[in-house]
Amino acid sequence: MSREIEIIGIIEKNPGIKFREIMRETGLKNGVLSYHARKLEENGSVKIDRKSGETRFYPLFVTEEESVLITSLRRDTQRYILLLLLESKPLSFNEIVQKVKKAPSTVSTFLAKLVDDEIVEIKIMELKKVYYLKNPDMVHEIIEKYNPVLLERTAYNFADTFSSL
Repeated sequence: MSREIEIIGIIEKNPGIKFREIMRETGLKNGVLSYHARKLEENGSVKIDRKSGETRFYPLFVTEEESVLITSLRRDTQRYILLLLLESKPLSFNEIVQKVKKAPSTVSTFLAKLVDDEIVEIKIMELKKVYYLKNPDMVHEIIEKYNPVLLERTAYNFADTFSSL
Protein backbone atom coordinates (compact mmCIF):
# COMPACT_ATOMS: atom_id res chain seq x y z
CA MET A 1 0.00 0.00 0.00
CA SER A 2 1.41 3.38 -0.94
CA ARG A 3 2.05 6.01 1.72
CA GLU A 4 -0.52 8.35 0.16
CA ILE A 5 -3.27 5.72 0.36
CA GLU A 6 -2.34 5.02 3.99
CA ILE A 7 -2.45 8.74 4.83
CA ILE A 8 -5.78 9.25 3.03
CA GLY A 9 -7.23 6.30 4.99
CA ILE A 10 -6.11 7.82 8.29
CA ILE A 11 -7.60 11.21 7.33
CA GLU A 12 -10.92 9.62 6.28
CA LYS A 13 -11.21 7.81 9.62
CA ASN A 14 -10.08 10.91 11.57
CA PRO A 15 -11.45 14.08 9.94
CA GLY A 16 -9.77 17.14 11.40
CA ILE A 17 -6.66 15.21 12.39
CA LYS A 18 -3.56 17.30 13.05
CA PHE A 19 -0.21 16.87 11.32
CA ARG A 20 1.49 15.54 14.47
CA GLU A 21 -1.25 12.96 14.96
CA ILE A 22 -0.70 11.67 11.42
CA MET A 23 3.04 11.47 12.19
CA ARG A 24 2.24 9.42 15.28
CA GLU A 25 -0.17 7.12 13.40
CA THR A 26 2.17 6.48 10.45
CA GLY A 27 5.56 6.66 12.13
CA LEU A 28 6.70 9.03 9.37
CA LYS A 29 9.19 11.80 10.07
CA ASN A 30 8.18 15.44 9.66
CA GLY A 31 9.87 15.98 6.28
CA VAL A 32 8.56 12.74 4.76
CA LEU A 33 5.00 13.45 5.89
CA SER A 34 5.28 17.06 4.65
CA TYR A 35 6.28 15.74 1.22
CA HIS A 36 3.35 13.31 1.04
CA ALA A 37 0.87 15.88 2.43
CA ARG A 38 1.95 18.40 -0.20
CA LYS A 39 1.50 15.79 -2.96
CA LEU A 40 -1.97 14.87 -1.65
CA GLU A 41 -3.01 18.51 -1.50
CA GLU A 42 -1.64 19.30 -4.98
CA ASN A 43 -3.50 16.41 -6.60
CA GLY A 44 -6.73 17.25 -4.75
CA SER A 45 -6.95 14.04 -2.67
CA VAL A 46 -7.44 15.78 0.70
CA LYS A 47 -8.36 19.19 2.08
CA ILE A 48 -5.82 20.88 4.32
CA ASP A 49 -7.01 23.67 6.60
CA ARG A 50 -4.28 25.96 7.90
CA LYS A 51 -5.66 28.32 10.53
CA SER A 52 -4.37 30.04 13.65
CA GLY A 53 -1.16 28.08 13.94
CA GLU A 54 -2.62 24.62 13.39
CA THR A 55 -2.98 22.46 10.32
CA ARG A 56 -5.88 20.03 10.09
CA PHE A 57 -6.56 17.45 7.40
CA TYR A 58 -10.01 16.55 6.06
CA PRO A 59 -11.25 14.03 3.52
CA LEU A 60 -12.94 15.48 0.45
CA PHE A 61 -16.40 14.31 1.56
CA VAL A 62 -16.43 16.58 4.65
CA THR A 63 -18.15 19.90 3.94
CA GLU A 64 -16.77 23.25 5.12
CA GLU A 65 -19.58 23.54 7.69
CA GLU A 66 -18.82 20.05 9.02
CA SER A 67 -15.09 20.76 9.20
CA VAL A 68 -15.70 23.85 11.35
CA LEU A 69 -17.87 21.77 13.70
CA ILE A 70 -15.38 18.88 13.82
CA THR A 71 -12.58 21.29 14.70
CA SER A 72 -14.69 22.65 17.59
CA LEU A 73 -15.51 19.15 18.79
CA ARG A 74 -11.79 18.30 18.89
CA ARG A 75 -11.16 21.08 21.43
CA ASP A 76 -12.06 20.05 24.97
CA THR A 77 -13.80 23.18 26.27
CA GLN A 78 -15.72 23.77 23.04
CA ARG A 79 -16.78 20.11 23.01
CA TYR A 80 -18.03 20.38 26.62
CA ILE A 81 -20.06 23.47 25.72
CA LEU A 82 -21.51 21.82 22.62
CA LEU A 83 -22.43 18.63 24.48
CA LEU A 84 -24.04 20.69 27.22
CA LEU A 85 -26.12 22.69 24.73
CA LEU A 86 -27.03 19.49 22.88
CA GLU A 87 -28.57 17.95 26.00
CA SER A 88 -30.08 21.13 27.48
CA LYS A 89 -32.55 23.83 26.73
CA PRO A 90 -30.99 27.20 25.85
CA LEU A 91 -28.63 28.21 28.67
CA SER A 92 -27.42 31.52 30.05
CA PHE A 93 -23.72 32.33 30.19
CA ASN A 94 -23.64 31.78 33.97
CA GLU A 95 -25.33 28.38 33.63
CA ILE A 96 -22.73 27.34 31.05
CA VAL A 97 -19.85 28.54 33.26
CA GLN A 98 -21.26 26.65 36.23
CA LYS A 99 -21.75 23.39 34.32
CA VAL A 100 -18.51 23.48 32.31
CA LYS A 101 -16.51 24.33 35.46
CA LYS A 102 -14.11 26.66 33.66
CA ALA A 103 -13.23 30.29 34.34
CA PRO A 104 -15.76 32.77 32.93
CA SER A 105 -13.04 34.27 30.69
CA THR A 106 -12.30 30.82 29.22
CA VAL A 107 -15.97 30.09 28.60
CA SER A 108 -16.44 33.55 27.11
CA THR A 109 -13.57 33.05 24.66
CA PHE A 110 -14.74 29.66 23.46
CA LEU A 111 -18.42 30.62 23.38
CA ALA A 112 -17.55 33.67 21.26
CA LYS A 113 -15.64 31.40 18.86
CA LEU A 114 -18.65 29.05 18.60
CA VAL A 115 -20.92 32.03 17.88
CA ASP A 116 -18.46 33.42 15.29
CA ASP A 117 -18.35 29.99 13.63
CA GLU A 118 -22.18 30.01 13.53
CA ILE A 119 -22.47 26.80 15.52
CA VAL A 120 -24.08 28.49 18.53
CA GLU A 121 -26.62 31.30 18.42
CA ILE A 122 -27.74 33.86 20.98
CA LYS A 123 -31.28 35.00 21.67
CA ILE A 124 -33.03 36.95 24.38
CA MET A 125 -35.48 34.97 26.52
CA GLU A 126 -37.21 36.51 29.52
CA LEU A 127 -34.84 39.49 29.36
CA LYS A 128 -31.78 37.19 29.50
CA LYS A 129 -29.24 36.35 26.83
CA VAL A 130 -29.21 32.58 26.23
CA TYR A 131 -27.14 30.33 24.01
CA TYR A 132 -28.37 27.42 21.91
CA LEU A 133 -27.18 25.24 19.03
CA LYS A 134 -27.99 26.55 15.58
CA ASN A 135 -28.19 23.05 14.09
CA PRO A 136 -28.46 20.42 16.85
CA ASP A 137 -29.18 17.66 14.33
CA MET A 138 -25.88 18.22 12.56
CA VAL A 139 -23.98 18.37 15.87
CA HIS A 140 -25.62 15.10 16.94
CA GLU A 141 -24.88 13.47 13.58
CA ILE A 142 -21.18 14.46 13.63
CA ILE A 143 -20.80 13.27 17.24
CA GLU A 144 -22.47 9.94 16.39
CA LYS A 145 -20.26 9.50 13.34
CA TYR A 146 -16.90 10.45 14.87
CA ASN A 147 -17.27 10.21 18.67
CA PRO A 148 -14.76 7.37 19.23
CA VAL A 149 -12.18 9.27 17.16
CA LEU A 150 -12.76 12.50 19.07
CA LEU A 151 -12.36 10.73 22.41
CA GLU A 152 -9.23 8.96 21.20
CA ARG A 153 -7.66 12.28 20.16
CA THR A 154 -8.37 13.69 23.61
CA ALA A 155 -6.47 10.75 25.10
CA TYR A 156 -3.48 11.61 22.86
CA ASN A 157 -3.60 15.22 24.01
CA PHE A 158 -3.74 14.08 27.63
CA ALA A 159 -0.80 11.73 27.10
CA ASP A 160 1.22 14.54 25.48
CA THR A 161 0.48 16.84 28.41
CA PHE A 162 1.32 14.14 30.95
CA SER A 163 4.60 13.22 29.28
CA SER A 164 5.69 16.87 29.21
CA LEU A 165 5.40 17.22 33.04
